[in-house]
Amino acid sequence: MRRNLGVTVGLVVWFLLTGCGYNQLQALDEDVKAAWSEVQNQYQRRADLVPNLVEVVKGAAKFEKETLTQVIEARSKATAVNRKPNHRGPEQP
Repeated sequence: MRRNLGVTVGLVVWFLLTGCGYNQLQALDEDVKAAWSEVQNQYQRRADLVPNLVEVVKGAAKFEKETLTQVIEARSKATAVNRKPNHRGPEQP
C-alpha cells in the first residue's frame, strides 16, 4: 500500500509539472506570435506610407520645376533689350 501511494503521488507530481511546462510553452509561443504581429504591423504601416511619400516628392518636384521656369522667364525679360523702332536714343540739345 505504501508503494502504491508513492507511485500515485509521483504520478500526480509528474502530471502537475509537465502540465505547467506545457502551459508555459504555450504562453511563450503566444508572446512570440504577438511580437511578430507587431513587426508585421510596422512593415504594413511603412508600406502604406510609401505612396504618400511618392506623392509628396512629385509635388515638390513640380513646385521646383515651376519656380525654375518662372525665374528663367523673369531673368530673360529683365535682361532683354527693348527698343522702339522710332526711338534713336536720348535727344541732344
